[in-house]
Amino acid sequence: MPTLVQIIVWIIVGLIGGTLAGLATTFTTRGYGMARNLGVGLVGAIIGGLLFRLLGLWPGLDQIAISLRDVVSAFLGSLIVLGAVWAWHRWGRGQAGGTGV
Repeated sequence: MPTLVQIIVWIIVGLIGGTLAGLATTFTTRGYGMARNLGVGLVGAIIGGLLFRLLGLWPGLDQIAISLRDVVSAFLGSLIVLGAVWAWHRWGRGQAGGTGV
């Protein structure tokens, strides 16, 4: 069970990563808004952390610290999440619903 400090660090890193990914994909200063940036960042932090762990990149991501490698991991994971959402909207809905909207 994660401690309160780990959860707080996870939220901060996720918010930073999601905000950076929102800025990189929307080219606006708000990105997708605080709540969506946080959601994308949290999911991105999980995906980025798992991906970096599987590939053996930057060991020590599980430490309780806000570091550049944690933010980079969350940012890259957030970009993967946003790419998956884009692909789902682009191809998934058009085939299932038939409307293409």
